[in-house]
Amino acid sequence: MLPLSDYIDMDAITLAQGVRNRDFTNTEVTACAIKQAEKLNPTLNAINIECYNSALEQARLFDDNPELLNQSCVAGLPFLIKDLAMVKGLPTTYGSQLYKDYLSPHSSNIVQKYLDAGLVILGKTNTPECGLTLTTEPIANGITRNPWKIDHSTGGSSGGAGAAVAGGISPVAHATDGGGSIRIPASCCGLFGLKPSRGLTTVENNLAASWGGLSAGHVVSQTVRDSAAFLDLITLDAHNLFARPNQRTSFLEGIDQPLTELRIGIQLSHPMDQHLDESCLIAVKNAALLCESLGHHPEEINHPVEYRPVVSAMTKVISAYLYKSLSSRLEELNLELEEAPLEASTRIMASFGRDLNATDYMDALDMIKAAEKQMITFHQRYDIVLSPVLSKTPVKIGWLDMDSDNQKEYTNRFREYSGFTALYNGTGQPSMSVPLHQTQAGLPIGVMFTGAWGMDLQLLQLAKQLEQAQPWPRIAQLAKE
Repeated sequence: MLPLSDYIDMDAITLAQGVRNRDFTNTEVTACAIKQAEKLNPTLNAINIECYNSALEQARLFDDNPELLNQSCVAGLPFLIKDLAMVKGLPTTYGSQLYKDYLSPHSSNIVQKYLDAGLVILGKTNTPECGLTLTTEPIANGITRNPWKIDHSTGGSSGGAGAAVAGGISPVAHATDGGGSIRIPASCCGLFGLKPSRGLTTVENNLAASWGGLSAGHVVSQTVRDSAAFLDLITLDAHNLFARPNQRTSFLEGIDQPLTELRIGIQLSHPMDQHLDESCLIAVKNAALLCESLGHHPEEINHPVEYRPVVSAMTKVISAYLYKSLSSRLEELNLELEEAPLEASTRIMASFGRDLNATDYMDALDMIKAAEKQMITFHQRYDIVLSPVLSKTPVKIGWLDMDSDNQKEYTNRFREYSGFTALYNGTGQPSMSVPLHQTQAGLPIGVMFTGAWGMDLQLLQLAKQLEQAQPWPRIAQLAKE
């Protein structure tokens, strides 16, 4: 029997190896995941849709048919899907009361990739409404709490995934990132989180689901090698809508290859002139020193792109796709946008998207494309950008309220808290949060490394270097209690 204390100390690859060595069974692994979820989810609210019984049935199928383990190196392991992606036959709420009782008619492309790899779906994780904010406190499904300090936020929008992995429920969980939603929860929850290059991973067969290519899917994980292994599962998609980086080798096999000395540009000021917490600055400065000790060459730089107009342009694009996504559900329920059960910020963004004209939309795309070209020029001199993920340490629950009566305050706080991550969704570059720092109060702070488009393996190799040089605590103390 696999002890729960052993389960929570293992990453996905270790668990998979244990099954193949017959140290324990897939059923035991899944039973441990369920036991940890039942212990912590009442406190964390990481999982909002459970399918524990079917997960156990699937795990037994792998035990009875060990040839199924050949589907991938992590086949048979329990896995969690963010509740912005569809799993056929399960509810998909998008964190919204508008989608109450909505059952997924099919599985999203990325979910199908995971199913084809033999992963066992344990449930779905909580997200703010439509994945639109930096915390995870939707009216529809309740507040998700940070396992490191439960009165603080997990970040968003993959906050449920972050809480589940930091809470030891699963060593890896699906996440998406349209403006920082992999990197922000990774930072807040002390995890590793890579947003892949645009075009590297599978997307849906429509632009709305990926916000026109601004959003990418992958995972948050406790270890770098798990992230690499799960990235291998969702690349090489012949039906991708975007240009695909030329990846010639497995990411898992490639992360231990020698890494050349990197030229690293460091950002030590907020790109939109907001205040930066001292803890966030210290995290970046210490990361730069660590990189220097590993033979890399960091130096302080100015911001390579003027962020404000790019973020404004991205808001237009996201708002347009938000309204397009909501409109079919509104039509199905015979509702006008103004009467739909949506949180205040969602309604405002959708209204903005509905009212955009074609010229505004095309101008926004041109602005984003110009930033992409500027970053291509920048990377002729520097390999990597090093910056904070967020401008503050993880905020307290309730500080950022999507449904606030004071939307001006909400918008100001959103800008104050964010700033660094969204640019790289526009430019399509790979970008990762690495958990290299903690506050004196014990809250994690990630630092962000961003590479040139298509250089995902280089980032993973750097992350592996950093992980070996300065190992991080993989789960919160709460997970062990």
